[in-house]
Amino acid sequence: MSDGEFCVVCGATGRALVDGVCAECAADRTALVRMPQRVEVVVCPTCGARRVGQVWERSGASLLLTAEDLSPFLEIHPEAGIRTVGWEVVSTTPTVREYVGHADVRFRGVQRNVDLPFSVRIEHRTCPDCSRRSGRYFTAVLQLRGPEHERPAEKAPALRARLDREWEHLWKEARPDWRRALSWREELPEGWDCFFTDTLAARGVARLAKQRFGASLKESASLFGRKDGRDVYRVTFCLRFPRPPGAGTLPAPAVEP
Repeated sequence: MSDGEFCVVCGATGRALVDGVCAECAADRTALVRMPQRVEVVVCPTCGARRVGQVWERSGASLLLTAEDLSPFLEIHPEAGIRTVGWEVVSTTPTVREYVGHADVRFRGVQRNVDLPFSVRIEHRTCPDCSRRSGRYFTAVLQLRGPEHERPAEKAPALRARLDREWEHLWKEARPDWRRALSWREELPEGWDCFFTDTLAARGVARLAKQRFGASLKESASLFGRKDGRDVYRVTFCLRFPRPPGAGTLPAPAVEP
């Protein structure tokens, strides 16, 4: 900057200028960050998933709105950067909440605090996964069973309890998307049936059980119907968990003195 140049707004000299305006005045005259006056967040009331465009995300999230819900609506000037932003709830109703965002913004070396009043309309809409679960929809069933042709046979209550313990250990290792695909479980005399809304997830759990617990695995499919001109199948995965070594053996007969 040559001597004699000054800010055309405030008249200050000795400052860096852009188009004749110093950074301080530019910051005061520029919308550094904006927030739409009203935004909408679609939340599944059952699992907390959010709808983003046509996709449901963050299953298992809190029903309370967080920065992860609000920050994507910020419109930031290309030369500005947000250092921090806080969200203050001003008032709330069952469907609409009034907020003020407090943004700490940096622009051309100048610090500014910007307040952003806005409202959020919360729409509760059941996501497809929860809708399928509530309607008992499934594409695959995972059968938990004991060894085939076992002698002596394990008593039904003890078998179910053992298979339930095996399932709990298995479930801790399952991927989050596999866990979300489980719709419900049913207790049967011969074990458990686990119903899934995603066949690939059920297959992943079945293969994990085979790898981790040495369970045998059989897969079969049955025609369920037709959709868009194509056959639709339901797949059954039968897992047979071996009895732990030494379990269920008959005691040696007592020898009389």
